[in-house]
Amino acid sequence: MKSLSLHMLLALAAIVAMAMLSLTIGAADMSISAVWRGQGDDTLILMASRVPRTLAIILTGISMAISGLIFQMLTRNKFVEPATAGTTESAGLGLLVAVFFLPSAPLIVKMCVAAVFAIAGTVLFLRILDRLPVHEPLLVPLVGLMLGGVIGAVGTFFAYQADLLQYLGIWTTGEFSGVLRGRYEILWITGVLAALGYVFADRFSIMGMGKDVSVTLGLNYRGVMWLGLLIVSVISAVVVVTVGTIPFLGLIVPNIVSRMMGDNLRAAVPWAASLGAGLLLLCDILGRVVRAPYEIPIGTIFGVIGSAVFLYLLLGRQSHAVR
Repeated sequence: MKSLSLHMLLALAAIVAMAMLSLTIGAADMSISAVWRGQGDDTLILMASRVPRTLAIILTGISMAISGLIFQMLTRNKFVEPATAGTTESAGLGLLVAVFFLPSAPLIVKMCVAAVFAIAGTVLFLRILDRLPVHEPLLVPLVGLMLGGVIGAVGTFFAYQADLLQYLGIWTTGEFSGVLRGRYEILWITGVLAALGYVFADRFSIMGMGKDVSVTLGLNYRGVMWLGLLIVSVISAVVVVTVGTIPFLGLIVPNIVSRMMGDNLRAAVPWAASLGAGLLLLCDILGRVVRAPYEIPIGTIFGVIGSAVFLYLLLGRQSHAVR
């Protein structure tokens, strides 16, 4: 217990250190001493751009990692996440529909439309999942990727017909360069939902044992299922609306944490939140440093890393099964 507490403190210290480093990196020159004295535009750069961006990265990393944990419990499969199950693509399609039919609507309304589409896409994936063989877990992520491809193709066709391809390109590439004060605050909703996921962590852990066991233990299976769907879908919609798609974050972080902590969601959630925020901060720092003053989108960097880990997990599982 003391060792775990020490490791958690070290993880939090690493996140704080990377967050402080993130505040000092950017295309615009900023002097910490000038900020301390309140001189020039340095304070404006810090408060209007750097601080909102860092907070947005941390909130996105925490919420997407926790939503990935919950989603894997709902599907009872370690190889799925919202970005590999059609949830993210459905949210993007909903956002396109909202922009086309409700162009002047507030951002919160567009987010709600995207969340409804995300819920519908996730329910469709779960319906398909019920028809798959139980003994073929590797089929689940492949079917999810194909479903996401179909929904993404529908979204691309709709965007082409409505002359919204530029918007679609922005939403499908996760990046934080456009995050400013007044344009990221909706992400605090994901923080609230992540905290709600922690509150109901024990129920999600029981749900991961299967429907029959959950009902036997007195769990309201349908109610917990819909709560999990709501948390995952709304988090996906808010992230897509605000910063775009961050692929594989909700996949690799839960897998790493589950190998350390097992399937006890109560113990795994803090570690998943820390690892998700830390990895996203690290990728964002790399994206701003590698080709400074230009910036590589964080979705591109994490997509490369996440796809490699995803293939490793799939191939590792397959080779283990052959043996």
